Amino acid sequence: MIRDEHNVIPVSLAVLLHVVVFGSLIIAIDFAPRPRPVSPLAIKATLLVEESDVAPIVKEPEPEPEAEPEPEPPKPDPDEEARIKAEQEKRLEDERIERERQQRIKQQEEEKKRLAAEAEQKRLKDEVERKRREEEDKERKRVEAEKQRQEDIKRQREENERRRREEEDAIRQAEIDAEEALTAARNSHEQDAYVYAIQQKVIRSWARPASARPGLECVVRVRQVPGGEVVGVNVVSCNGDEAVVRSIEAAVRKASPLPIPANPILFERDLRFVFKPEQ
Repeated sequence: MIRDEHNVIPVSLAVLLHVVVFGSLIIAIDFAPRPRPVSPLAIKATLLVEESDVAPIVKEPEPEPEAEPEPEPPKPDPDEEARIKAEQEKRLEDERIERERQQRIKQQEEEKKRLAAEAEQKRLKDEVERKRREEEDKERKRVEAEKQRQEDIKRQREENERRRREEEDAIRQAEIDAEEALTAARNSHEQDAYVYAIQQKVIRSWARPASARPGLECVVRVRQVPGGEVVGVNVVSCNGDEAVVRSIEAAVRKASPLPIPANPILFERDLRFVFKPEQ
């Protein structure tokens, strides 16, 4: 068996294999029909070299295929262009019509809002005006009522003043009439007869004490109620002693009720008379 110390046989076989592959590719490229460019088939091969004594094989660059010229664009069809143009014009017209419709809708909505706002503003204004008129009417009625009340108060005050004056005039006139009647009665014999009747009844009721001397004269004050009943008595002045004073007061109480005058105007609640037993 022959020993291959330098691996010549494997290296030779690898080189031969590469040559065959490249030759096949070249033949395929030259004789194949060219309806369109064909991409070359790239084959990778790995060369196993046991030792570094063999020089590496450099792969030559493959030529790039020539690019085919671009086909000319087809000529435009006039009918198709007219149809496309008509569709574009119709689309633009439809868009314009839609914009105008949307604009009209927007304007109508804005007009509705404006009218609604104006109506609300008018309603508020009318409401304010109505309340103002109501307040003015209330104030006018209040002023009129206050004026009427003041007039009623003034009229009532004047009426009360008139009645008061009339009553005062009537009372004053009655007092004048009573004073005149009393003066006339006192100036007549009726007063003297009234006082004399009282004096005589008290004298008849008097129990003369031993100390009473001739010429006795005392001023007696009597408080009585209508009907002549005595409610109080005291001797204002007297020329007798204490026993005489007590006897006179006892006599007045004993004579109660005192005589009443024939003329009622002569009756006096606080009456004074002179007690003189030797008349």
